[in-house]
Amino acid sequence: MLQEKSLRNAAAGVPGEGKRPHAARPFLFLSDLHLSESIPKTVAAFEHFVRVTADQADSVFILGDLFEYWVGDDMLAEPFPAQMAALMHTLSERGIALYVMHGNRDFLLGKRFMRAAGAVWLPDPFVITAFGSRIALAHGDALCTADRGYQIFRRFARNRLAQLLFLAWPFRWRRALAERMRTKSEAGRERPPLPRYDVTTHGVNALFKASGTKTMIHGHTHRPARHSDADRVRYVLPDWDLDHGAKRGGYLRIDSEGIRVLPLD
Repeated sequence: MLQEKSLRNAAAGVPGEGKRPHAARPFLFLSDLHLSESIPKTVAAFEHFVRVTADQADSVFILGDLFEYWVGDDMLAEPFPAQMAALMHTLSERGIALYVMHGNRDFLLGKRFMRAAGAVWLPDPFVITAFGSRIALAHGDALCTADRGYQIFRRFARNRLAQLLFLAWPFRWRRALAERMRTKSEAGRERPPLPRYDVTTHGVNALFKASGTKTMIHGHTHRPARHSDADRVRYVLPDWDLDHGAKRGGYLRIDSEGIRVLPLD
């Protein structure tokens, strides 16, 4: 069953906020940053987003793949993940609600991370109400129904028992596996994406029907666009990469003037 939240109470439950939400302030959405120490320009852009761009926001939503990989909350013992969590915690310290959804790279982000980042975990999918509009949010990987092999893996990877067994491995084993998978992913960076890795009409229609919404926001595919069909609209968020070739990135803003996709400052 889809969960739903009205953003007139957006800041509720965020550790350390203590302020009422600002109904006139915008809501910002981003995804697929794939943060790691190997992309310093992208990390710097995210730091600017948190400290400057988001400063007047009511809420920030990160719809998955915040990190390149996350093999357990014991990663917070390392400097870079701890630094990123501390950076995000400054949002709640300023009364800005932060919501984080799992992606296909960081679905092991847990309660310890959420506390360190001052964030609230957002189930996938999720329905919000913002400025009078009901909107379905998702990471987007569950919509890629033509990739049957991945969908089988996704169901297995989201199984709590399977996660607990993986987290019982020594940290160095988990990290080594993630690094091998990352190397394989990097090797395929320049290959044209295959159609089966994109969302399908079936997946999109199923979520629209289940959510009862006319607007959807997701990421995952790295194919930013605005798709409209009859009275429905679907926004695909851009991935962020300022370290390889042409710079990519951006975010979506919802306020009293509507919905806009904006480039990075």
